[in-house]
Amino acid sequence: MRFWRIGVVLALGLVVLTSPARTESSGGVRVLPLGDSITDGFTEPGGYRTGLWQRLSGHDVDFVGSASSGPAGLGDHDHEGHPGWRIDQLDAGIVTWIRLARPRTVLLHAGTNDLNQNHDVAAAPARLGALVDKIRSLAPLAEVFVAQITPIPDDAVLEGRVRAFNAALPAVVAQRGPRTHLVDMHSGFSPADLEDGVHPTSAGYATMADRWAAALESVPDSLTPLLAPPVDAPAVLANPRSLRCLDFGRVADCDGRPSQTWVRTAAGELRASDGRCLDASAAAVRACDGSPGQRFSFSPDGSVVAGSGGCLDAVSRFAGCRGTGDQRWSVR
Repeated sequence: MRFWRIGVVLALGLVVLTSPARTESSGGVRVLPLGDSITDGFTEPGGYRTGLWQRLSGHDVDFVGSASSGPAGLGDHDHEGHPGWRIDQLDAGIVTWIRLARPRTVLLHAGTNDLNQNHDVAAAPARLGALVDKIRSLAPLAEVFVAQITPIPDDAVLEGRVRAFNAALPAVVAQRGPRTHLVDMHSGFSPADLEDGVHPTSAGYATMADRWAAALESVPDSLTPLLAPPVDAPAVLANPRSLRCLDFGRVADCDGRPSQTWVRTAAGELRASDGRCLDASAAAVRACDGSPGQRFSFSPDGSVVAGSGGCLDAVSRFAGCRGTGDQRWSVR
């Protein structure tokens, strides 16, 4: 018992900074594994990510994140798993990570360290909800999967905290709208599925991979590229080259502010949060008038083309279409 408690302190109680790594990209649907050492794979290199990658082999998927780890059998090593980190620490990094990763889908397994460190345990579900809110503001169209965390059966006190935390999550998820989904990562695990009482064994990670895969495949949009904003759905338009977002007729650092949220109408307008329309003719936001400069189409190459001519440009706002990186936009 004493041995595994030391392991928990080392793996879960310390903040271990992960240096930025060279990312791998397949050009597929961008999936962000987000969490702590269980996402990183403390006792089993790659953790659940190895099995999930293999189970999603029939889909074109690109794992994204600033960290990189795992075995050769894991085809894409990128992730955002930070050993020892609590929810508040993940929250502190999420703006930068979403800006860099531009995820279509987020897999969030977090809270174990809050409970293990006895860090304001009662408020942990609310902190997780606030983290999801921030993700939603930065990527309104992302499909966000929130896990009820894996058990800690060897410690009755910690397992009691886990059960109370998990019991609060259905309400937390339900309040975040139809693109936020709950995933059960707690039931059906036995002590034999946990290497040190906390971190899964290879069999435990295989179970996690199965459950993530089933959840993703139950929401087809989570594995489908998003080339244009759905009509009447809030969206953020981000330029991958500059790592900046469209903001009230200008381009600014992506930070989730309301002025970076746009709604595409059936008429092809891009309406700002104040109800005005993006206008290519003025390179600004103006009262909506149905003119060609306020109607936009989205090309498969990422270009946003105005009905009056020209393309949305991260440098000059609008310019002649030339297919450069400054004119390629991702929707999230």
